[in-house]
This record gives sequence, C-alpha cells and structure tokens, in this order.
Amino acid sequence: MKQKKLPVLENITITDVAAEGKAMARVDGVVLFVPFAVPGDVVNVQLTKKRSHFMEGYITQLVAPSPQRIAPFCEHYGTCGGCKWQPLPYSEQLRYKQQQVEDQLTRIGGFEGLKVRPIIGSEKTTLYRNKLEFTFSHKRWMTKEEMEIYLKECHCGLDPQSQNQEMADQVRHDSGVKEHEPALGFHIPMKFDKVLDINSCHLQQEPSNAIRLAVKKYCMENGYEFFDLRAQTGLMRNLTIRTSSTGEVMVIVVFAKNEEGKIGALMRHLQEAFPKITSLLYVINSKRNDTIGDQEIICFAGRDHIFEQMEGLRFKIGAKSFYQTNSEQAYRLYGVARDFARLTGSEVVYDLYTGTGTIANFIAKDVKKVVGVEYVKEAIDDAWANARLNGIGNAAFYAGDMKDVLSDEFVAQNGKPDVVVLDPPRAGIHPEVAQTILRAAPQRIVYVSCNPATQARDLALLAERYTITAVQPVDMFPHTHHVENVVVVERK
Repeated sequence: MKQKKLPVLENITITDVAAEGKAMARVDGVVLFVPFAVPGDVVNVQLTKKRSHFMEGYITQLVAPSPQRIAPFCEHYGTCGGCKWQPLPYSEQLRYKQQQVEDQLTRIGGFEGLKVRPIIGSEKTTLYRNKLEFTFSHKRWMTKEEMEIYLKECHCGLDPQSQNQEMADQVRHDSGVKEHEPALGFHIPMKFDKVLDINSCHLQQEPSNAIRLAVKKYCMENGYEFFDLRAQTGLMRNLTIRTSSTGEVMVIVVFAKNEEGKIGALMRHLQEAFPKITSLLYVINSKRNDTIGDQEIICFAGRDHIFEQMEGLRFKIGAKSFYQTNSEQAYRLYGVARDFARLTGSEVVYDLYTGTGTIANFIAKDVKKVVGVEYVKEAIDDAWANARLNGIGNAAFYAGDMKDVLSDEFVAQNGKPDVVVLDPPRAGIHPEVAQTILRAAPQRIVYVSCNPATQARDLALLAERYTITAVQPVDMFPHTHHVENVVVVERK
C-alpha cells in the first residue's frame, strides 16, 4: 500500500532547541523537531515523520530569519553533519548548553534546586580540534544545489504537487551521489555509505586541510581506487590527522589491502610534500568495519607517536590512543576536576575509565596514590608509559572491564579510595560499578561526563548516600550541541 505523502507546514515559528542539536516548535500542541533552525526563525517544513506526540521534518523555505541568526562560516554547513549550531551566536550556544545540563539533572536525575555554575566557554570556536578522521568513497555525495540541478535535468520536478515528487525526495534524501567522482571527507549523518567531499574544514589547524587535499589529488592523478563502502572493494579507506599543542603532526593512512608499490609511493609523496609530519603511519585493514584498534600500525617515517603537553606534563599519543580532542579545553576540564576533588596530598584516588591516564597523571603530584582502571589494554600501556615519561611513581594502572576489575577484592588490594574520579564513555557507568563505589564509600566522587543525561541517571543511583555540592559545565565542542559536565558529590 502506497504511503500517503506528508504535508508541508507553513509559517512555523521555531521556539527552542532540543536534543541532538535540533530545533523545536509546537504545532497544535504537538512537538515538531527541525534540524538547522534557530529559535525565532519562521520556516516552512516538509514533514518526514508524524506521530501522535511528535513530528519531524526539514526546512523547505526560510520565510523570516530569526533576529539572532548569523551567517554560517563553513561552505559545507547544512550538508555536513557537524557544527549544526553555526547560525547561533556563541553566547546563545553556551546558554542552551547550560540549560541542557540543568534540565537533565532535574528531569532525569530528579535533582531540584541545584545551582549550576556558569559554563566555561572555549576561547577558540574554530580550529580547536586536535584530531579528525576522514573517509574515502568511490562516489561523492552531491550538495543541495547540485541535487536541485540534477532533479531539473532528470525531470523529477520540484513542485510539491508533482507526480514525481516522491522520486525527487528519494534523490534528495537517499541516493544523492555523484557516480565516478571520488570523495574524501565525512559521512553523511545516518548514511554509513554516503560521504561528503570536504574542501575546507574549520575544525583543525593547518596543515590538516592541505594534507587531506594533497592525498586526494595524488590518489586521483595516479589511479588509486577509492573504497566502495557497500561492496567493500577499492584501496583507499580512511585518513586520520592528529595535531598537537607541541606542534607535532601525525598522519595515519588506512588501506583496504596490501598493494606495496602504491602504498610506498603515496607515503613517500606525503613525506616529501609535508616535512612537518613527525609521525607518518599506515594500516592495512581488510575487515568490514573501519576500527583499527585490533590492527597493526606500521610506522613509515618518524616516530610512532606524538606528544601533548599539559601543565609541564608530557603525554605520549599513539595511533590508537584516546586524548580529549580539544586540548585547551581539556586542560580547563581537568583543572575543574582537580579543584572539585579538593586534594591535600594524603588521598588514595581511583581514576575510573582512565583512558591513557591523563587525569590520573595530572593529579598524581597532589595525592598519596592514584589508581587508574580502563577497558582498553593499549590505553593502559600508554598510561604506564606516560607515568614513566613524567617520573610519576605513585600511579598504578589496570586493564579490564570496569564491573569485573572494580571488585571488593580490588579495593582491598589497592586501598580504600578517599576520592573517586569517573570519566566514562557516553553510555555512563554500569549499575554494578555504582554499587561497588557505594560499598567502597569514598568521601568524594568527581564525575566527568560527555553526556549529562546518563550522568544524571548515574548520579541518581548514588543519591541515597551522596549529595551534589557543585556542578560545572565545560564547552569542548563549539557549534555543536555536545557539552561536558563535571559534578562533585559528597558522602552524607
């Protein structure tokens, strides 16, 4: 049975922002979610989903822009899935992120009347990332303007009443790719096999753009086959560029198969064209997914790592290492966590989800002993290396699943923690981990989170025995809806 075409809603006033960076309006009492809109915009919206309690759609016409709307600075805005809040002044972005933290602590955690400190904004709102990952594709995603031209040429029609409108929508929202034109860029949101070719990205400092463009140009001129994400064929798969606060540059090229001649030629070209590259690496990944955690990293030139620096400490960053992608804001974030811990030098501190031991090593000089736990073994190896690199002798690190490692026996072996620092992934902590922490009964818990929703949920598990005493949001990712939040709770 053919599905009925959903209507276009006209002259809708956007009133607020919602989850995942979308904007929000209300139509006859029903919530409408719309991406790439700003509160105060008046828009026409093509519905794509209609349910009894909510609707979703996309803008077909900006009838009247919001007074606070500003011009996006990136040519890829609206097609690339990143930096959705570009039309929103940065001061407003911070206001909505602060509101997000407050709302989720109240709505999900059930914490009423909390005083949330003013969010710490990022001094840099562009060129703030130290790592970007790009994907090769054998056919690039068309821009909106290219799609409109294509629709006219194929006589799909743009009139909403056209018999071919369904076909037009299909081209716009599913199959808008340019055959035989390769791409090196970012995945289109919700479309794993669609890649937008990036000309210039404003997220990472040079030579990031120059390296990416040079790789694409060389590969196209020399007949290197870009990857087909569905058929899993082709040579060129992924490109990762890392830049550090110390001025070092790491480039990781991922190939789908071992063609030694082509691999060597491209790597030599990069080495000669960009002498600034201090770590030139490659990977041969023939798996069906892009993860390289289980793959061999081959060092073609330079070191197999770069260094980050923070408050006199040096951190070794390898191809598989995790490090906060906004170096300057990471320092502010960790500074907040240390201040909230109120360390005197006599404490045993557990740093759970320690990653490469950044927080653990950062606070080591202020504690008696710090114990880091992390699931990824390679990260723990980096944590030990970073401790040795900085002459830190009062840190110990353990690898394994948090709910398995953090047992009562583990606590007995390593000492009862006075302070626990939590910095889990977006999914938050496992309930068994929360129960072990409650049994260990530290005086203070500092919870660093990149997802205030799961953080609020987890804090509710601790609320019977702990009281929230301070909340500090930190913006790590300008022009996105993402926000980090630090909460300290004290034992009752």
